[in-house]
Amino acid sequence: MSQAIIELRAVQKSFRSADGSARSVLEGVDFRLAEGEIVALLGQSGSGKSTLLRIMAGLIGADGGDVRYRGQPLYGPARGVGMVFQSFALFPWLTVQQNVELGLEARGVEPAARAARAEKAIALIGLAGFEGALPRELSGGMRQRVGIARALVVEPEVLLMDEAFSALDVLTGERLREDILELWASGSMPTKAMLVVSHNIEEAVLMADRVLIFASDPGRVRYQLSVQLPRPRNANSAQVRMLIDEIYALMTAGATRAGRAAEEPVELHLADRLPEADVARIEGLLEMLVDERFGGRADLPKLAEETELTDEELLPLGQAVSLLDLATLIHGDLHITPLGRRYVEGAHTLRQEIFGRQLLAHVPLAAHIRHSLEQEPSGELPEEPFLNLLRESLDAAEAERVLRTAIEWGRHGEVFEYDYHTGLIHLPEGEGESAPASKTDAGT
Repeated sequence: MSQAIIELRAVQKSFRSADGSARSVLEGVDFRLAEGEIVALLGQSGSGKSTLLRIMAGLIGADGGDVRYRGQPLYGPARGVGMVFQSFALFPWLTVQQNVELGLEARGVEPAARAARAEKAIALIGLAGFEGALPRELSGGMRQRVGIARALVVEPEVLLMDEAFSALDVLTGERLREDILELWASGSMPTKAMLVVSHNIEEAVLMADRVLIFASDPGRVRYQLSVQLPRPRNANSAQVRMLIDEIYALMTAGATRAGRAAEEPVELHLADRLPEADVARIEGLLEMLVDERFGGRADLPKLAEETELTDEELLPLGQAVSLLDLATLIHGDLHITPLGRRYVEGAHTLRQEIFGRQLLAHVPLAAHIRHSLEQEPSGELPEEPFLNLLRESLDAAEAERVLRTAIEWGRHGEVFEYDYHTGLIHLPEGEGESAPASKTDAGT
């Protein structure tokens, strides 16, 4: 077995919620990054992947467990670790050369030496001749190359890439990924190991020797898959497509309350996050499922190809329709349910009726909002109490997103309404104190 560069054992990390309580972000994370390997980390947004990378780089500390670099406890920034971020993170007033030199300057490298090393890193990443350009003069792909050169110039043993290709268009991202793999294969990079955080399943299979699938709330390694294929890998080969299908199946196994799926179902709780899925895309996905191309069943990779949705967009949609029992996720395949088919075939009013009923039955947050409104004589409440409830287990931005999703779904299902001017959630106009019996009974 190759020597471990970074090793994590039972790592835990919590942050303080708005009410002062501890919110667990990572729990019981075991991970080993060895010399000579590329590892990909897949998981939902907000699952703690970026936090894990920052712990591995020594930028933040773990609250529990053991973090080691080359067998020694890691108590601060690791000099042998470089990071590449999704946002490029360049200083706009500095040239390419100056941006790349920053890390060396912070380490006290003499000007002549750091200039020479920066020029070498810039040339290595394919930007020779652009040393004097400002970031605004570069394309997105070129700016990300500057970010990679800045990470490589300090000659890191480990390169951590946090969604490094996701802000780029597809072709630019593919080209940059291929260039990185060519540098890795040629031995031109000083790096001995890489960890790539991604939402793109195909990207993970094409790059990695191992793929880790992260679970959320709290973040932890849920599955691990070895990729024993020589590089470069053909995205259309049978072996690669088989691995992609397997990862889709693993990522959707038990991901929602998919009650009739083969995997063990998971019930949502009141303050759990909801899939990031808007109603228009949910309906579009269901309509595509009943199309003659699919006949009510489709595997997720094929759907991604047909819809041109990214994995980050498609997986939450699959989870949403499964959660609402309009489709089921079984081994990475999406099957429309009889209720889902009835939804697609129904007029707008029937769709609203079915959606509202399923929302109240399967989304505790929506049911809680509805019940709370029914207890109020005015039939309306501010959004803040519901945000505070979500902030007990989610960070502020994610709590806001989850409530916005619940509100959009609730408005579509005519479960409640929302006034964007006042921030008040209220019962639909004309409804009294009683719950909508028609929603409970309709369509059964």
